[in-house]
Amino acid sequence: MIILGIDPGYAIVGYGVIQVDSRGNSSVVDYGAINTPKEEDFPVRLAMIQDGMNALIKKFKPDAVAVEELFFNQNITTGIAVAEARGVILCTAIQSVPLVYEFTPIQIKLAITGSGKADKTQVQLMTKSILKLKKIPKPDDAADALAVALCLAQTNTKLLSSEVQVFTNNNLKKTDINEIAKRRKTK
Repeated sequence: MIILGIDPGYAIVGYGVIQVDSRGNSSVVDYGAINTPKEEDFPVRLAMIQDGMNALIKKFKPDAVAVEELFFNQNITTGIAVAEARGVILCTAIQSVPLVYEFTPIQIKLAITGSGKADKTQVQLMTKSILKLKKIPKPDDAADALAVALCLAQTNTKLLSSEVQVFTNNNLKKTDINEIAKRRKTK
């Protein structure tokens, strides 16, 4: 199974692609970021994010996309722009990918470290360890996106009965993620 993890933003959208084998072992396929120049008008930046998402989906053909939910800390103006970019990400994903999942930062931390109160460094170190990487991926947004993808991989047996928001496109109803992996093997 191929999972595309997304750390949403409007200047930098982190992405991480992992492959999960039949035993639940995860390995990195690719990671990086979609960058939009700050001198561009905001609608152009949103279109660039959409183009980047379409390119990732076309290249990696993920079975599922996992997107981090927003956490507003202080700057509401920035939060609104990130929310708009996140909307583009979700809409683009659901048009082409069978399943789109959303995870809160606490759910991601809990899945990766065992503690919902883990800090960013702990999450990055555990992501590096689980994926058997030599170093923490850069930029940080890519490391965060790999953690989002791993969250889906680590929790996939409990997803359909949990509080995780699952969205399906028109081609599928809520389907166990393992069934999608089986279908992918027969293609």
